[in-house]
Amino acid sequence: MTPSARLQAAIELLDEIITAARENGAAADTLIARYFKTRRYAGSKDRRAVRELVYRAIRLCGERPESGRAAILALVQDDSALQSLFDGSTHGPAPIASEENAALPGIVPLWLVPYLAVPLGHEAEQAALLQRAPLDLRVNVRKADRAAVRRAFPGAQDIEAFPNSLRLEEGTAVEQSEPYRDGMVEVQDLGSQMIANACAAQPGMTVVDLCAGAGGKTLALASDMAGQGKLVAADINRDRLSRLPQRAERAGVTIIESLLLNPGKEAAALEAYNESADIVLVDAPCSGTGTWRRNPEARWRLSPQRIERLVVQQAHILDVAAPLVKPGGTLVYAVCALTNAEGRDQIDAFLTRHQGWMSKTQDAPLGRKYGQGRLLTPAHDGTDGFFIATLVRI
Repeated sequence: MTPSARLQAAIELLDEIITAARENGAAADTLIARYFKTRRYAGSKDRRAVRELVYRAIRLCGERPESGRAAILALVQDDSALQSLFDGSTHGPAPIASEENAALPGIVPLWLVPYLAVPLGHEAEQAALLQRAPLDLRVNVRKADRAAVRRAFPGAQDIEAFPNSLRLEEGTAVEQSEPYRDGMVEVQDLGSQMIANACAAQPGMTVVDLCAGAGGKTLALASDMAGQGKLVAADINRDRLSRLPQRAERAGVTIIESLLLNPGKEAAALEAYNESADIVLVDAPCSGTGTWRRNPEARWRLSPQRIERLVVQQAHILDVAAPLVKPGGTLVYAVCALTNAEGRDQIDAFLTRHQGWMSKTQDAPLGRKYGQGRLLTPAHDGTDGFFIATLVRI
């Protein structure tokens, strides 16, 4: 592919990504993979170059652009060397017309700013939301120790506050490594690891992971439980939950019970666990505003209406979770979101609705106190953005 053809390919891909963001379609990575699957003529250098152009444009534009061409025109203003590639060649983009408008650059969509947690008002905090994310590993202590895993990954750095964690260079092929194949490690952002730490699971406990998904945090809880106790992984998403058994087998975990829930009927399915759980983890569906380093196009998918729907869904899940916790037990609520409505305000509302609960101050190595919980941000903590709250049933 010529440089001009690569630029046109980026425009076409951005058009698809913008449409998918508007209509809640497939993620950018999925669309890019599909695009090149039908274009076998594109070599590895072509694919890499096009992908880089696409993500440069996505990171540059906070508001969802009108078109892929508008997004690339914004990139031209940031990188004038691209202007000459609008040459009207057979596979290249048409020349730039004088009346064409470029998309506006920015980090946070303007409508979203009032929703964000107070620390996100600072420019440095916002800028860090789009920086490249590090690659963190959680060592499966049932199969290995950190020193052994470190030897397999040259350049790996210990994370002092987390004795079973390592940080690798971006782009390390973890899933092709022997430690990964043998279940010695899981790829898991340090913020996600802190959620499991906040649960403080112990051997012999009964633990319910109520939004288990594919089970990353479930496996971390199982490790803390040392293979002893009862661990229920529940979710309404069949596809995501179906990935857990294979992951558990690789990790050598045998105490997990998977439970597929029907939306709106969760309480009935979970009734047998009422007042029996030492810990219930609610890692709730959310806006993903804390994950823009990995999914920058997620900004284009948000709207006030979507956040309102998520807040209602989160409150429902918390209400389902509360009866499961036995007196003296713990409910841990977490979202990879940085909006007040999904974090601080959500917990305040829960404590208003439910008597007999109290928040617990977290003795944590990362984050800062925020409302009745703890806020982690990329700028402050070098992790994805999270709000985590620990509640105790009196």
